[in-house]
Amino acid sequence: MTDAAPGPTDPADRAGLPVLLEAVLSVGSELELRATLQHIVESATELCTARYGALGVIDPERLRLTELYTAGLSEAERAAIPRLPDGRTGVIGALFTDPRPLMLEDLSKDPRSAGFPPGHPVMRSFLGVPIRVHTEVFGNLYLTEKRGGGTFTDEDLALARVLASQAGIAIGNARLYETARRRERWIEGAAAVTTTLLAGSPAADALMCVAERARLLADAAAGVVLQPTPEGGMEIVAASTHGDPGDLVGTAIAPGSPVLVQLLGGEPVFIEDSATDPRMTTHVRERFGPSMMLPLQSGGQLIGTLALPRARGGRPYDAVDRLLASQFASQAALALVLADAQHDREQLAIYEDRDRIARDLHDLVVQRLFATEMMLESTKKRSASAPSGDTVGDELGRAVDELDSTIQEVRTAIFALQQPPSDAPTSVRGRILRETGGAAVLLGFQPSVHFAGAVDALLTEPVAGALLSALRGALAAAHRRSQVTSIVVAVDAAPARVRLTVTDDGRTDAGTRGTTMSWESALTA
Repeated sequence: MTDAAPGPTDPADRAGLPVLLEAVLSVGSELELRATLQHIVESATELCTARYGALGVIDPERLRLTELYTAGLSEAERAAIPRLPDGRTGVIGALFTDPRPLMLEDLSKDPRSAGFPPGHPVMRSFLGVPIRVHTEVFGNLYLTEKRGGGTFTDEDLALARVLASQAGIAIGNARLYETARRRERWIEGAAAVTTTLLAGSPAADALMCVAERARLLADAAAGVVLQPTPEGGMEIVAASTHGDPGDLVGTAIAPGSPVLVQLLGGEPVFIEDSATDPRMTTHVRERFGPSMMLPLQSGGQLIGTLALPRARGGRPYDAVDRLLASQFASQAALALVLADAQHDREQLAIYEDRDRIARDLHDLVVQRLFATEMMLESTKKRSASAPSGDTVGDELGRAVDELDSTIQEVRTAIFALQQPPSDAPTSVRGRILRETGGAAVLLGFQPSVHFAGAVDALLTEPVAGALLSALRGALAAAHRRSQVTSIVVAVDAAPARVRLTVTDDGRTDAGTRGTTMSWESALTA
């Protein structure tokens, strides 16, 4: 009894077995997904002696081909093919609906054939096998035009199936590796954004940092941050692009837009093609294709939206892209909230420190100076009857005047310390109101302020600075007087001059009530 001879379809009977082993080993040596896919189609074409080969990647969400890797086509032949097949029609579509190996003698005679697009090489013999990653069909391997004429054999089919099986394992490993690398890049990007934001960057720089980093990580044509508007819409406030952002900044989504309703509800929006999606209503949508719009929210608070559009015809975002970008948006939103809270804490600490200094100056320094002044004043009166009273009196008078000036300057400094250290108003009216508002902290009441004339338009910066200095001095002097219950500040601007008048009802050293301080400056050039 002898062993049965190998059947005609046994791949071990072929001289191509070393080629198969080499192909299996080489396919498993790559970890970069695109390099792996290209290697698979090239190895299969050589293994089955086909003239042309292609590997189509299936998008399971959209049920169409999203990428096509080829072998045997020259650059000119590829450029001559107008578009990528969608995989839903023709013989290629047959493998979509029925993912089983398919072998044909002549493509053109198959009833399922939809013909070739213009510029496509003529192809007759055909072999197609699905590539599975675990239980999921990742794509299909297509081989056409058996070299030397004829058709593909059962041995070719067996070899292709073995290679497709090993390719599925290699693709699975490459996908895990690529996902891990992408996840690592997004995590590093989120950490870099958090570090930058917590370093104390201004608000505009913080939003630009988020947009720029997200654009690079997502390989997007643009990264933009939108924030809610008072009217209930959303407006682009920061934009990062490869070049000039142009008219992106300032573009607004109108209230009531379907996209806006979804975003305000805290839900992300994923768009296949911005230019054709009816939900997109802005004038800039024509220049973009696939897009993600991710809400920036933390603790139920919606800060804004991060949008990452790709160029027209760009690669669609897959499930991993969406997941990683959404996680980045959540982390960025948290970092923005923390940075804003940190800024508020720093500002509060500054306010508290300045308030403490002002209290110390008032409670310690001013009171001691005032007590010293009273002692000198008493000494001056007693020395008036002494033989050298005139000389001593003059010296004491000068000392009293110096102390009085010192007290007034310290009080002016106290008022200045009460003002916010940043975000100060830029208009002259706003700065005057800011000074009187700071004085109210020490006075215990709000001074009344009246304006006449075009104050903001007429006053130059030097004149405005001198007026504010005079106002601080007048407020400090009024605070020094006893029983002050009201202060009236009047600013009157005319084309040729500006006049400041500060009137209070405090009691003077002479016992009278009511004091008026006037300051005037010319406005001519």
